[in-house]
Amino acid sequence: MGEDAASPAKAPLEGIRVLDLTRVLSGPFCSMMLGDMGAEVIKIEPPKGDPVREQGAMPNGFSWYFAAFNRNKKSIVLDLYSEAGKDVLARLIQDADVMVDNFRPGVLARMGFDEARLKELNPRLVTANINGFGSTGPYVDRPAFDFIAQAMSGLMSVNGAEGEDPMRTAQPITDLVAGLYCAFGIVSALRARDLNGEGQHVESAMVNGAISMMAYLASEFLATGNLPERTGNNHPLVAPYGLFKTSDGEIAVAPSNDTILKRFLDAVGVGHLMEDPRYDNNEKRFARRNELQVLLDEEISKEAQAVWIDRLNKAGVPCGRVLNLAETFSDPQVQAQKMVIDVDQPGYGPIRMLGFPVKLNRTPCEVRQPPPELGADTQAILQQSGFSSEEITALQQDGVVTLGKRRISLGTNE
Repeated sequence: MGEDAASPAKAPLEGIRVLDLTRVLSGPFCSMMLGDMGAEVIKIEPPKGDPVREQGAMPNGFSWYFAAFNRNKKSIVLDLYSEAGKDVLARLIQDADVMVDNFRPGVLARMGFDEARLKELNPRLVTANINGFGSTGPYVDRPAFDFIAQAMSGLMSVNGAEGEDPMRTAQPITDLVAGLYCAFGIVSALRARDLNGEGQHVESAMVNGAISMMAYLASEFLATGNLPERTGNNHPLVAPYGLFKTSDGEIAVAPSNDTILKRFLDAVGVGHLMEDPRYDNNEKRFARRNELQVLLDEEISKEAQAVWIDRLNKAGVPCGRVLNLAETFSDPQVQAQKMVIDVDQPGYGPIRMLGFPVKLNRTPCEVRQPPPELGADTQAILQQSGFSSEEITALQQDGVVTLGKRRISLGTNE
């Protein structure tokens, strides 16, 4: 018998318990995605909490930076420097499906949780680690940070304008990519466990993730040995492509092949250039990119942004304005996609955060719990894991655990 059509569909990761030993950004981003998909995520924090709790804008006394990466989680405070704390973690591992950390490789083993111990505690456990450089090679013990990963992956070398210095991306892209890959690896390992009965280890490195995103820049280098030049907003392989000047600002236009380029040039009124022997193939156009840019800017600058955006979209030419964040978040398409959501943070008021980029039509992501207060769920989690009231009291008195404030759960849908 199939599932009753009238009954609510279960979330994709419902029933999966995740122990989240991560902090700051890459790991919390990974575990939040698992929580958004229905997993029970238990954020295990040191006595002082995740450092991000005290960072960023706090307009209502609660860090919106922390909130942005820690919805749909529970919080337990556990001192893992103590032997008693490690014993508590061992008991939690026995009932978990996933444990994810972003320590340097080998840290967990030095704490007493090497592969053999973890397998003994729970052979079905999926473990995951996010790090800077991977767990093999000469850089294993190096500290990592997004800026360093951007620099060493080649990513910065190709960003920036022609003739200028290398440039990092403003957002911490290597942290985010590593978190995405780790989440993907975890759900893949869970599926493999369904098939094979055993857990396995997942690893995601910031530098590896950034390298994997080099796309055609990497393939061209690997094919030719030629280093890609920094081209700013111009495309490294195709011309014309980039920002063009209108009468009241610039527009981004991406005519990525000859068919779309013909539509673009026809809309601008210079379709004959496709037959001009100076510009009749991409190699020639690329070599004369700068003069072609001047020619097109001269024509495009005769009309306003809105005119061109309407005209080019109707012609099937990808284009748009460069928006700042205020304009992005007020854009009707972004609003229709619910890419900003309001979450009630009990005791603090509403917090705005980014919405869900992955849309599932039958089991959509939802905010079931607001970002947790530090240690809010310590007592409840320990009780669920079989700790007696006396044990919990003793652990609290010894400073091994901290019992934080409880807060209500939400049911805010996408």
